[in-house]
Amino acid sequence: MLENLTLPIIFPVGVVLFDFLFLLIAIPIEAYVFSYKLKFDKRTSTFYAISTNLFSSVIGWLVFFLAEPMLPITLKSELINYVFFNSFKSASSQTFLILTAFIIFFATFIMKFFILRVLLISLREELWKKEEEEKPFQRRRASRFSTAKLQNTNLVTATLIANSLSYSAITLVLFIRSR
Repeated sequence: MLENLTLPIIFPVGVVLFDFLFLLIAIPIEAYVFSYKLKFDKRTSTFYAISTNLFSSVIGWLVFFLAEPMLPITLKSELINYVFFNSFKSASSQTFLILTAFIIFFATFIMKFFILRVLLISLREELWKKEEEEKPFQRRRASRFSTAKLQNTNLVTATLIANSLSYSAITLVLFIRSR
C-alpha cells in the first residue's frame, strides 16, 4: 500500500491557505464553545481547540494522501478540477461532494471527541489521583462513574456543537467564495 504513495508534483498552495483560513475560523469558535459549555478558562479552551483542530487536520490530510491514489480516474479529475478551478465537470459530482462532506463532518467530530478525551485524561491525571486519596472507596467509585458519565455527555455535546458551528462558518465562507 505504501509503494503507491507518491508525493504530489504540484503543491496546491491555494488549498493549504484555505485550510489555514479554516483553522483560523474554527479555533476561536470552538474555543468559545469549550469555554462556555465545559467551563474552561479562555487559555485552556483555546489550547484544546488548537490541539483538536491541528491533530484532526493532520490526520485528515494523511487520510486524504493515502486515499487519493486509490480513487478512480474520474473522481481524481473532478477533485483536481474543484481544487484548482472551483468547478465540476459533471452534475453528479455535487451529490458525491455532499455525501463526502457528511462523512468528513462526522469523522472529524469523532476524531475531535477522542482527541479531546485523550488530552483531558492525559493532562488531568494528577487531579484524579488527589481526589482518589481523599474519598472512601465506595463513594469514590460511584462518584467517579457518575462524574465520568456526566463529563462524557458534556464532552460529546460540546464537541458536537463546536464542530457544527465551525463547519457552518466554513460552509458560509465557501458559499461566499463560490459567488
